[in-house]
Amino acid sequence: MSIFEAIILGLVQGLTEFLPISSSGHLRVVAAFSGWPDPGAAFTAVSQIGTELAVLIYFRKDVWNILSTWFRSLGNKELRRNIDARMGWYIIIGSIPIGVAGLLFEEQIAAPFRDLRLIALTLIVFGVLLGIVDRYARKHRELTDLNVQRGVVYGLFQMLALIPGVSRSGATVTGGMLLGFKREAAARYAFLLAMPAVFASGVYKLKDIGGDQYAGAAATIIGTVVAFFVGYAVIAWFMRFISTNSFMPFVYYRIALGILILTLVSFRVLDPQGGAEAEAASGARETVQEAESESSESPEPSPSAEPSPSASVDPDTGWPIDAETGLARDPETGQHKDPVTGELVQIDPGTGLPIDPYTGRPYDPAVVHGEQTPAAG
Repeated sequence: MSIFEAIILGLVQGLTEFLPISSSGHLRVVAAFSGWPDPGAAFTAVSQIGTELAVLIYFRKDVWNILSTWFRSLGNKELRRNIDARMGWYIIIGSIPIGVAGLLFEEQIAAPFRDLRLIALTLIVFGVLLGIVDRYARKHRELTDLNVQRGVVYGLFQMLALIPGVSRSGATVTGGMLLGFKREAAARYAFLLAMPAVFASGVYKLKDIGGDQYAGAAATIIGTVVAFFVGYAVIAWFMRFISTNSFMPFVYYRIALGILILTLVSFRVLDPQGGAEAEAASGARETVQEAESESSESPEPSPSAEPSPSASVDPDTGWPIDAETGLARDPETGQHKDPVTGELVQIDPGTGLPIDPYTGRPYDPAVVHGEQTPAAG
């Protein structure tokens, strides 16, 4: 990932994290519109640390009151009825569903959930739901009306945000308004509730940054810093906006964007899985290694008397050989395999050559690898 891409995606993260339009969905969509690979679930999770730091600073008084009162209430029974002490417990309880679901569905979050068609549908469906609840729900409760049951319901709605396109703030605010909370109260608790989950997810995903991920460490740091500054400005504006306005502008935007994505995918302008290889490369490589391990354990076939350089199936992976490139091609992901390095690569449509996953440049494996004969012409 280039520095320019990191800055743009950091801007997108900061602009969309607190609005009910899905920051993770927008990172995926903006990358697809720009022709960039999917930045991946790891970049998304880590960059959200920047926006959550903005929440921490913006709500610093609330956070301090909650933490200090909650800790003191552990030894002081009189404080346990205080709203700040109870808020600490509600945030802990409300964070459990998304934590459990995040660990159980980690693989789906990293790949299948990032399909553009699913993102478009969730933008539309949850946008309509947000609009209906905002217009017809009776919004009369304040944060002092929170209890354990309502805290759990909030947590279940936040869990839906694991699907890109749903929106963490959109889902939890929708759940809050369904429970009868006022817009500003629902949003305030949604932002406070998000902090443990987002920080935990970001720290957990730090181990996945770099290596074979598209977003390297430097790009992720830059994107996170940009997201922090932009996010702080957006959250200040958003809290003022919802105190006097409805969520309908965001509802219309979600529906329009979802329809646009589905239209572009239908006319094959966008590939619904386009760019997903950057995030799925690690898992695909593990699958290849498992297949190679299994093949090595099975008895080797007797050597054929006839040479088979033009065999239609790769003996190591079982993938069909692409006649145009001469490389084994995964029928599920469309990736090709470099026979020497074992790397999974994409093919440059202009040159027909593999694209180096680390430099992003086409190369001729027959020339690069000394043990192969350079290609003619």
